Amino acid sequence: MELTCPQCQGVMAERTLGHVTTHRCDGCGGVFLARADLGGLVEAENDWHAHQSANTAALPRISSSMPPPGPVERSRAYVETLFKG
Repeated sequence: MELTCPQCQGVMAERTLGHVTTHRCDGCGGVFLARADLGGLVEAENDWHAHQSANTAALPRISSSMPPPGPVERSRAYVETLFKG
C-alpha cells in the first residue's frame, strides 16, 4: 500500500530502523511515524547516547604546527539516521 504525504502529496517510502518503522516523503523530506513507534525511537536514541561515552577521545593540546582536523563521518544521534539516504 502506497502512502501519500499529508504535506505535499508526494510518495512516502517506508524505512525500518530496528523496531521502528518510519515513512519519509520523497518530495519534501518529511518523516512520519506511528505514535507507538515514537517511544521506541526515544528508547533507541537514549541507548545510542549511553554507549557513546566509550567513543569520546581526550582533546589534544592545540599547537600552530598541527594540521587541521579531517571531517568526522559518524552520526551525532541515532535519529540522524532517519534523514540520511
